[in-house]
Amino acid sequence: MDLSTVFSLDGKVALITGASKGIGFGIAEMFAAAGAKVVISSRKQEVLDEQAQQLNAKGYEVSAIACNVGNMEELKVLVDKTVEKYGGIDILVNNAASNPVFGPVHETTLEAFDKIMNVNVKAAFELSRLCFPHLRKSAGASVINISSIGGISPEQGLGIYSVSKAALISLTKVFAKEWGDSKIRVNAICPGLIQTKFSEALWSNEKIMSMILKQLAIKRAGTSEEIGAMALFLASPASTYTTGAILTADGGFTI
Repeated sequence: MDLSTVFSLDGKVALITGASKGIGFGIAEMFAAAGAKVVISSRKQEVLDEQAQQLNAKGYEVSAIACNVGNMEELKVLVDKTVEKYGGIDILVNNAASNPVFGPVHETTLEAFDKIMNVNVKAAFELSRLCFPHLRKSAGASVINISSIGGISPEQGLGIYSVSKAALISLTKVFAKEWGDSKIRVNAICPGLIQTKFSEALWSNEKIMSMILKQLAIKRAGTSEEIGAMALFLASPASTYTTGAILTADGGFTI
């Protein structure tokens, strides 16, 4: 067996949303190192350009295309530009997420509810749908949705965010079941506390961090690179019989 090919993404085209920093950027770097041509996307083109240049300087093939995933029209442009650049799409990572509120669920406004669901669920649905004609042409298509442990069990203060991530888990299973005949695998990763800017309010608070660590088997926050490694497994030939899986990377929080 040639193990060098098991985790190889050589020749594959990967599109990753929310990829200018944190988990998305960690996945982008992992995929690029594995040989993929990677399109990173987020809202600000200038930030994306800086990150793409950083990865290209390492000898990777990375392009930057700005897109606000909350705008459905921009999603189509993102897909069209990716296909125009690289000729197709083999891997889609729905990572972009929003959580503008923290507190009791009954204090969440309809405006905040709509934003969370629009970015965290509707965008993943629409982008997956738009990528479908290209994914079905791939010899190894993979869709990876970045959910959360909050999608398995609601997190305190993150009520509607948790609801949106539960919906994303269900959406993952629906797509996996329906797209199996098209040879497209669809899986989800549920990170726990990962040390990123998105979760800084948690890991930078000594009191909150102390409470979290008591619930972890592995007594530390996770890293973007660790989520990137799990995403590489799901994107690569190593997981060709895996679809509809909901994988946790949470230091044992959900044990």
